[in-house]
Amino acid sequence: MLYVKVVLGLPIDGPFDYLVPADLEAKVKPGARVWVNFRNKKEVAYVVGLSAASKIKKIKEISALIDTVPILDERMLLLTKRVAEYYCCSWGEAIESAIPEELRKGRISKGTLLDKPSLDVKRCSRLDQDAGKIIFLSGFDRMPVYLREIKEALAAKRSAILLFSDIKAAQMAGGLIAKSLGIEVHLSFRKQPKELDSWERISQSPYCVVAGTRSAIFSPVNNPGLIIIDQQEDQVYKQEQVPHYHAAGVSLMRSEIEGAKVILASHGVSLEGFYLEQKNKLEYEYITPKRPLPEIKVIDLRRLSYAERKSKSLFSKYLADAIYAALGRKEKVLIVINRRGFATSAACHNCGATLKCPACDINLVYHFEEDKLKCHHCSFKMELPNICPSCSAGYIKYSGIGTEKVESELARIFPQAAIRILEEGKEQTAFPEADILVSTGSLIKRGDLSFDLIGVMAIDNLFNRVDFRASEKTFSLLTGLADFTSGRMIIQSANAGHYCFQALIKHDPRIFLTEELKQRKQLDLPPYKHMLLVKLRGRNAEKVKEAALGLSERLIKLKNPAIKIISVNPGQPAKLRDNFYYQILIRASRVQAACRLLKLHLKETNYSGIIVTVDVDPV
Repeated sequence: MLYVKVVLGLPIDGPFDYLVPADLEAKVKPGARVWVNFRNKKEVAYVVGLSAASKIKKIKEISALIDTVPILDERMLLLTKRVAEYYCCSWGEAIESAIPEELRKGRISKGTLLDKPSLDVKRCSRLDQDAGKIIFLSGFDRMPVYLREIKEALAAKRSAILLFSDIKAAQMAGGLIAKSLGIEVHLSFRKQPKELDSWERISQSPYCVVAGTRSAIFSPVNNPGLIIIDQQEDQVYKQEQVPHYHAAGVSLMRSEIEGAKVILASHGVSLEGFYLEQKNKLEYEYITPKRPLPEIKVIDLRRLSYAERKSKSLFSKYLADAIYAALGRKEKVLIVINRRGFATSAACHNCGATLKCPACDINLVYHFEEDKLKCHHCSFKMELPNICPSCSAGYIKYSGIGTEKVESELARIFPQAAIRILEEGKEQTAFPEADILVSTGSLIKRGDLSFDLIGVMAIDNLFNRVDFRASEKTFSLLTGLADFTSGRMIIQSANAGHYCFQALIKHDPRIFLTEELKQRKQLDLPPYKHMLLVKLRGRNAEKVKEAALGLSERLIKLKNPAIKIISVNPGQPAKLRDNFYYQILIRASRVQAACRLLKLHLKETNYSGIIVTVDVDPV
């Protein structure tokens, strides 16, 4: 008799044993899909092993075999298993993050994976000589390096996977690579038209080049020799849904299994990259900029003259004069503020009540162009109220500044200038002809712009977020903006002495990285320790809070050295799309040990109406 061990795309750890009917024993193989009856439902399951015996007495048969040729090879099974162990999800959930939606629903694949040699387990160790190199690539003009590395990989008859932060960037890069090298580049991203057809073409090619978004790290390429992650510091590489994997982390796992070279690329220097370089686990390659380095000036908002403070102008006199002089010379100006809309808060002048989204409990943002209050977390919109909805007496006062408010103030001060807003997520082609462009930090994803003067406003809002990575993210944004000019960048801040600014002024990122690492080490924060965020959500606020406090108390009582509870508090935000959130922040030295403990404990606990997920290494 033959038994299969299967896992399912559910938040339930397996594997589960099923009996193989006699007529299917010669056909079923690891990596194939089967139909099974699980909890009285017909489900797609994934075969991860075969066995001649089972400890289960009353065992069910598999209902049917979907694949005579497995859709997952030995290496992909190992990769998804490691993803499940590290990112604290089930093996089945990890597998379903690696395959197209049609395959998850049980659709039969037309294609076949190429035969591959049996996996040499010794290659799976990072210490092994055959494991691929890890390189951190820093600089603005990175495409020539990508082309060079792809040519070398293809010459060795090995595949290349390139990840980009959005679909448009992947499409543009794919077109450029195809034109430059005269090859076909496969595009890979979730819910693309004919996703399964693209997946099958990739799996049938002996070696190829794939360009895509986060999920492309699981592309079924044969013999991968190169993995490139562009703008690797971008938060989009972290999956918001379960499993909360990070594409960079998965790329290192795949590198260990396949022996592929990994290039983590960015416009700046990564803190983790700097840390690994110091430990000789990573090579660092710097692209010398073609344009001269800009002059960077930080305006201390605490030391403005009395007249400037009294005027309450958005722009310091220094920045306003610089914009005026640039316009006089017909130069291009960029003003960056990392908030959209006209006003970021609307509150009653009488009772002080702030208008919030009813589904998310987030401050509504006033958008002047639409003349509406909008939630930036969901699709909620509302008309501007004439009186306060809470007290029916006071009028609504708008405060805070966003891109629209900055545009309005610029138009008042510089009426002769053509001013445009670059809206995030919107296609715009006419803005380069503007004298002054106003944008959020999302602009750094574009590589086709250049400015003579860049002004950065309200940067302290980024520094002051409740996030231990706040300084790192701010520094990354500013270094990315500095690449857009060889002229001047003027930053307004009330924290002008911050080491972030000192590193920028001296054009020496190691000043920032060294100080930031020193502070992280003192506080036992990443990269010295790992953080895990246990998230609880549900429709009842009290139940969610009680469940979070109860779970944290049980974990504390374990007194297990694998984990340490740091805090238990409402989520950020506490309410989102009608769900209430609570979170438990945990510190751990070894992620896999912490995940095993959490999985074991969560398995024994049942929360009615509450969903519990674990986010490893939250961004």
